[in-house]
Amino acid sequence: MSDQFDVRGKVALLPQKPGVYQFFNAEGTVIYVGKATSLRSRVGSYFAKNHPDGKTRLLVGKIADLRTIVTETPYDALLLENSLIKEYQPRYNILLKDDKSYPWIRIRNEHYPRIEGMRNPVDDGSEYIGPFASVGAMRTALKLVHQLFKLRTCNYDLSPENVAKGKYKRCLEWHMGNCRGPCEGLQSEEDYDANVAQARQILKGRIGGVVKLLRQRMLAHAEKLEFEEAAELRAQLEQLEKYQARSTVVNPDIGDVDVFSFVRNSTSTFVNYMRVIDGAVVHGVTVELKRRLEEPDEEVLQYAIAELRQRFRSNAPEAIVPMDPGIEMPGLSFTVPQRGDKKHLLEMGERNANYFMLEKQKQEALVDPEAATDRILEQLKQDLRLTELPRHIECFDNSNTQGTDPVSACVVFKDAKPSKKDYRHFNVRTVEGPDDFATMEEAVERRYARLITEGEPLPQLVVIDGGKGQLHAALNVFDRLGLRGKVALIGIAKKLEEIYFPDDPYPLHIDKRSTSLRLIQQMRDEVHRFGITHHRGRRSKRIIRTGLEDIPGIGPATAQKLLTRFGSIQGIREAKAEEVAQEIGAKKAEVLMRNLGHSERLGE
Repeated sequence: MSDQFDVRGKVALLPQKPGVYQFFNAEGTVIYVGKATSLRSRVGSYFAKNHPDGKTRLLVGKIADLRTIVTETPYDALLLENSLIKEYQPRYNILLKDDKSYPWIRIRNEHYPRIEGMRNPVDDGSEYIGPFASVGAMRTALKLVHQLFKLRTCNYDLSPENVAKGKYKRCLEWHMGNCRGPCEGLQSEEDYDANVAQARQILKGRIGGVVKLLRQRMLAHAEKLEFEEAAELRAQLEQLEKYQARSTVVNPDIGDVDVFSFVRNSTSTFVNYMRVIDGAVVHGVTVELKRRLEEPDEEVLQYAIAELRQRFRSNAPEAIVPMDPGIEMPGLSFTVPQRGDKKHLLEMGERNANYFMLEKQKQEALVDPEAATDRILEQLKQDLRLTELPRHIECFDNSNTQGTDPVSACVVFKDAKPSKKDYRHFNVRTVEGPDDFATMEEAVERRYARLITEGEPLPQLVVIDGGKGQLHAALNVFDRLGLRGKVALIGIAKKLEEIYFPDDPYPLHIDKRSTSLRLIQQMRDEVHRFGITHHRGRRSKRIIRTGLEDIPGIGPATAQKLLTRFGSIQGIREAKAEEVAQEIGAKKAEVLMRNLGHSERLGE
């Protein structure tokens, strides 16, 4: 406790300046690193209020010491925070779950430079382009520049002295047309370097300028009647334009921009990053950021922008983002598009992030089903603002046909899966006519009065299939049974998928891609199926009873036999008397056909 008081005393001495703060536990381990535009205000907020988030309360309870570093700007604080998180990997900080090493392309620092792919850049004076989002993307770009410019792949030392001495001989690559033979001086170093300069622009995604230059050269050769050279350049242009067409996704007038999109579930944020140059996506990658506290989306976005721009060495002057990240970054402007091509780019990145998240969830469900279930329930808890994990959920629905044969159904889900042995039907006893609200009230009261009487466990969440009226009927029961505040209660409207809470006039709209909404919809569909099946069974029995069982000598078994054979009462009327007699005997058939108004008699 004394450690906490010492920390609180330090807070009052902090400056109202931007910087980075570090929290330490009693063992001297860094447990959290954060940034602030005002160190005193931000750090003081941890100790000045009771945090609703349990994880934040747990963090504050473990703080035994703090240290701060003052920076010139909030952006400097963001960069320093990013660096310290990587160094210490504190327990309560955002964790970037991305252990991949991305591929690069190296332009060697040598005469007649080789261009090749590699994993980990080294400080050898060479130029590195990348990283690329995948090995496939890197190899495609590398293959293109080698096909276009016939660059060498040998490891000869092609110094001017060695070439002049004729130290090397043409190899198989020259004979196959994959090299222009600089080893024997068949290609000048000036011409080779010009090809490397064009290859460099292509590898950086700046294809438009190279296309323009090649077209000018092709036309110049054609004017001089140098048709072989012009044909070679035309083939290069076709390859380059084909490569460019595969990448162009928006208006080519969109110049040099970064695009950041994200989706989130209860524990992680999935950020998609795209590097766009001249309307072509030259890099695209999705990463998972594991949230340890309830970090706001703006803070997660700040972290992602700083990390991914640094990782992919982007100096784009514009970033397309879904919201204002709330920080100024030197040389970078933020655009939150509302329509048009930039909005299209943002939506494409969001789809990519969503596909990535769904794929991760599928893998998680296969490898660790319990963790997948906990994630779904945690998301539901968060979306519905529940106080505990809803491991036991029950859902109610009514079924009737113009007020006849009313029934209610209750389905039970445990750990996000149907528990069919716990399903229940309720044949309505006290309601006359088509009163949906009273029917719901009777079913809910019978269900929970019995659970309370028998000492059975109550659910954490009850879902009412219907709008405000049905929800209010269920709430009346909760008040009578003393369940209000003990069991969470919501209603779901059928058309707009609106979630209603007791005493809240405004509905909640959950993201239609959310696992929470899908689980609620699954329960709603299951209770509807279960209820309507039972309702149809009751209605069929009533039809049999009122249409056939009132006839002397026709009991339930005989009626069912006739309906199975002829399909309906009308089918019995239209059947021949002999056919009916074959099923139930001549005497019963005579009585039946007379009561149904059949004019034909047996033996006629």
